[in-house]
Amino acid sequence: MIQLLVRDVRLRDDATGETSAVDVQVQDGRIHAIAPRGAESVEAETVVEGHGAWLTPPYVEPHVHLDSALTAGEPRWNLSGTLWEGIACWAERKPTLTRDDVVERAERTLRWYAANGTLHVRSHVDVTDPSLVALDALIEVRERVRDVINLQLVAFPQEGICSFPDGEELLTEAARRGVDVIGAIPHFEDTREDGVRSVEFAVDLADRLGLRVDAHCDEIDDEQSRFVEVLATRAARSGLRERVTASHTTAMGSYNPAYSYKLHRIIARSGITMVSNPMVSLHLQGRFDDYPKRRGLTQVKELLAAGVNVAFGHDDVMDPWYPLGTANPLQVALVGTHAAQMLARDEIEETFRMITTRAAAVLGLDEEYGVHVGRPASFLLLPATDGYDAVRRQVRPTHVVAHGRIVAETAPAVTTLTWPGEDPAPVTFAR
Repeated sequence: MIQLLVRDVRLRDDATGETSAVDVQVQDGRIHAIAPRGAESVEAETVVEGHGAWLTPPYVEPHVHLDSALTAGEPRWNLSGTLWEGIACWAERKPTLTRDDVVERAERTLRWYAANGTLHVRSHVDVTDPSLVALDALIEVRERVRDVINLQLVAFPQEGICSFPDGEELLTEAARRGVDVIGAIPHFEDTREDGVRSVEFAVDLADRLGLRVDAHCDEIDDEQSRFVEVLATRAARSGLRERVTASHTTAMGSYNPAYSYKLHRIIARSGITMVSNPMVSLHLQGRFDDYPKRRGLTQVKELLAAGVNVAFGHDDVMDPWYPLGTANPLQVALVGTHAAQMLARDEIEETFRMITTRAAAVLGLDEEYGVHVGRPASFLLLPATDGYDAVRRQVRPTHVVAHGRIVAETAPAVTTLTWPGEDPAPVTFAR
């Protein structure tokens, strides 16, 4: 008898794009077999009737800040809506952090993520705090949630590496305590020279310890902020390449066409990945502009066209930088379609990949991701036909399965509609 049988679901072939009706068998937390629907008679401890739902890999969150999640308004609201006031508000909240405070908020946010179908999360954690209380708390959370969510932690120097007292030592200590990724924030450093040095330090530290790099890079409307070229070059020359991620890069929205052309070649050649955070970037950027106001996003479509892997992230969930959020990647994809002007049908489908397979590549999940025999049985059942349909209708997964265990179930929303000339009837809308 197998552990779990999911019957009558549709599975898409990644190579052809075609779907087929299948039954999926799960044993010992991994996908044991994928057979044509009804082809085999199998006994199982648990049976899920898919009713033709689309079975997909889970969502992947490539960029969030769990240490600051759910602190919006503490100790005060960010009234200007700028990145800089957000950093100032967080600097005031940071001294009040405790282990219990961080653990409770992070786990609550991760429960939201799991309910929405996200089973892989990369979280940045501020290490410009000599006590490193948030880091220690999130290392504990990483272990507590591992049976449901794969959590990667980035040592993020929110107030700088070279421009913050003992910044290099704090980043090194964070690496020693067990982070997965080394961060940087070169545009926040005092000088361009400090910014370049901070990138070099972060890449060298990661290279020495066998870790990845994910830098907040050029998150500013200043067209002269050009640290992504430094990061990409260092990634290529160090050999880290696809193990390096440039997050935000919103200054690219202000670069001139000639420099952008050159930069696309540098980035594509380096192999680094990119993460854009459309909801938060739309909110924070362009705040110093009169009209016209900039969108505040990186060059998403152009980077994709150049062969660069780009993913979408949530970034902040109810914190000093963003007062909204439900930890739902489909919302991010929907906003991203508009912000990046990706509204052709194929482009909307691409935004679904930017919160699934493309985001998985950012985290380096490789053979631990995807619906294939032998891989972890972590997947979603979506009442949708494809990524376009899921993004358009913002559908919730009916079932979220993590390592062979059902961790979330959501009943379809039913509306009772009273229509002229007809008796009231409950209907489930596919709008």
